[in-house]
Order: sequence, then structure tokens, then C-alpha cells
Amino acid sequence: MGHGRTAARNGGRDAARAALAMLSVPTLWTVFVVNFLALGLIWAYVTRSYPKFAAARFWMASAFVGAAGAVAALIGLFVMSAVPLLIGGAGIIAASCFAAMGIQRFYDRPVSWRFMVAASALSLSAVAFFKFGFDHMPLRMLCYTLGQSLPLLRSLNLLLSPPEGRASPGARLSGIVIIAMVATFCSRIVGNLLGYDLSAVAGGQNHAVMVLGLLFLSMTLNFGFLLMAMDRLRNEVADLALLDDLTGVANRRHLLQRLTEECARSGRSGAPFSLLLIDLDGFKTINDTHGHAAGDACLKHFTLMAQTRLRPGDMLARTGGDEFCIVLPSSSLREAAAIARRVLEVCRQDAAGCTGSDIPIAISIGVAQWDRDIGEFPDRLMANADHALYAAKKNGKNDFAVYDPAPPLSPETVETMRKFA
Repeated sequence: MGHGRTAARNGGRDAARAALAMLSVPTLWTVFVVNFLALGLIWAYVTRSYPKFAAARFWMASAFVGAAGAVAALIGLFVMSAVPLLIGGAGIIAASCFAAMGIQRFYDRPVSWRFMVAASALSLSAVAFFKFGFDHMPLRMLCYTLGQSLPLLRSLNLLLSPPEGRASPGARLSGIVIIAMVATFCSRIVGNLLGYDLSAVAGGQNHAVMVLGLLFLSMTLNFGFLLMAMDRLRNEVADLALLDDLTGVANRRHLLQRLTEECARSGRSGAPFSLLLIDLDGFKTINDTHGHAAGDACLKHFTLMAQTRLRPGDMLARTGGDEFCIVLPSSSLREAAAIARRVLEVCRQDAAGCTGSDIPIAISIGVAQWDRDIGEFPDRLMANADHALYAAKKNGKNDFAVYDPAPPLSPETVETMRKFA
């Protein structure tokens, strides 16, 4: 029985030694190189497929430069020179800088080339000084860590507190990974101060564990970047589904969503909002006389003119053909009529200034306001605005009319009321 326990313990020790032997620094650096090359190819494909996605180019550069730095560090394990390790350190620092610049471009922030170059140059200069001028391992690792950490920390706020508000899951994951990477760098500094040589020159198991941890974190960081890219592209596709292809304003689907939201909000608060229904007068004649290209140009021109007379928060939508709607949140019928007048006047002024081959634009507008009878049914509000638009057309076009919920009494009704008076 005792011999059996001894054999089991010896077998466990042998298995542990085998596992530690497999966890060799050269093997891990090789995996590091392969991993970064694979990530670089993925980002290269994303860059080719989506050329306007500028952040992907920086993340691609980060992966390839990181792979080059890992190759140099791997070579440094087999040659009696510190130059490959310095080159490898430069590559890893540059990879961190490119990753941080990709985050800045993702949020449409200007890329700080001067800061990145200055931080990298100062860090590498300090590393070289504490290697060749005054050999001091802890200070050398501190400078190297600062070169890796500062660019990422500078972009951390964008990931966790983005300008548009709530951070996406990919951004939160990337931010958490950056914090974990910086914590790993700091633990490396503390380990060196306590006498544990965690440099690549040592090549021991401590350094192997450190490289394995950074390998995992770098893969997870790029996975977070991929989630950010997928979320951005998904949002862009969703936005395209809510925009009119020709004019770039909201389409009918987006309009109905907005009207439903406004009806629900007004139903809760009792505050009114208004709707303008707009129709371009004689648009069929423009298409028949000047061609559909001229008609499309008129639609685009009208959207530009109308938007100059709207307030922040108002929404212009094209519902189809030559029909448009304008949602006016928190607006009374009087305020809506004033905005309708402004839109009508800008079209009249533009028509008066048209000369030569320019085509003047005339519009009719129907104005309606939400009330309790409409409730949460936006089609009722659109029907009211349509009634007002019909009245504007009947009055001679190129004008606007306001929906009156109490139509004038018929002569028969008036006569009946007189009899009972």
C-alpha cells in the first residue's frame, strides 16, 4: 500500500515536471508569433472588406508589429546580445500604441501620433540607458511597462465611458482586459523588485507563466475589438434600414417608430406634439417633363431646404414618392403652424430665385396636433394631417392648412339648432 502511494506521488511529480517542461519560453513566444499573425490576417480581411472602418487598419498594424516584436524577442533567447530584446520591446510597445490609436479612431477621435511616438521613444531610450549605461533590471522593466501601459490607459476612458453613452459589451470587455494587462505589467515590476527575474533573458518558468498570461489577454483584447467592430457594423446596418436611400432622411418605418414613441410619451405626460404632412406640388409633371433624375434632385434639394428650418430634435422623414413628414416633439398647434410657415417660405424664396434650367419647388403642408382622442394610434394623427393637407391642396396649393377637429356645421344642422333655440 505504501509503495502504491509513493508511486502515485512520483507519477504526479513527473506529470508536473512534464507540464512545466512543455511550458517553455521559446514555445510560448512561438505561439505568440503565430497568434499575432493570425489576428493580423483577420484584421487585414476586415480592412479589405470594410475600407471605411479606419480602426481596423490600426488593429491590423498592432497585430503584425506585435508579431515582429515577438519574433525579435524569440531570437533574443538564442543569441548573446541584448539588441534583439530591445527590438522586440520596441515592437511590443509599438503594438500597444497602434491598439490605442485604433480605439481612438473607433470613436472618431484624432490619432495622437506625437504622443505615441514620444511615449515610445522615451520608454525605449530609458530601457536602453538602464541596460547599457546603468544596468538596473527593475528600472528597466518599469520603463518598458510604462511604454506599454500609458497608450492603453490613455484610451481606457473611451472604452468604459464612450461619448455616445452606454459602453458596448465589446468595449467593456476590452477595458477590463486592458486593466488586467496593466495589472500583469505591474506584478512583473513588483516581482523584479522582490528578486524574481521575470525578464526574457531569464527564460524560466516565472517568465513563461507571464508570457502565457499576456498571450491570453492579448487574444481576449482583440476578441473585444472584434465585438466592438461587429456591434458598430450591426448598428450601421440597422441605421440604413431606417433611412431613405435617396435623401438620407428617416424612412416610413423610422417615422412610425418615432410617432409611436411620441404618442406613448404624450399619453403619459399629456404634453402635445405635432405633425406636418408635406406633399410636393406638381411633382409628376417634373418627372414627366424633366426626367426622373431631375425629380430625384428636387427631392434631395427639398430635404436640404426643410432641414434648415427645423429645430434640434425635429425629425424629417420621407414616407414615399414626393411625400414627407416632420415630427415636432413638445410642440403645440400654434408652434407647428409657425414651423410650417417657415418651411413654406424657404421653398417660396428658392422658387423665386430659380432661373434658367432650375426647377422651382412648391409644397403643400397639412398640420395636426396629438390629443387624447388619438391616444397611442399614430395612424389617426397621420389621417388628421392628411385631412389638413387635402384642405391646403383645395385652397390652391403652395400653402399650409391646420386640422380643425370641429368641422363647420352644415346648413341643415344650423337650421335645426335655430328651431330648438
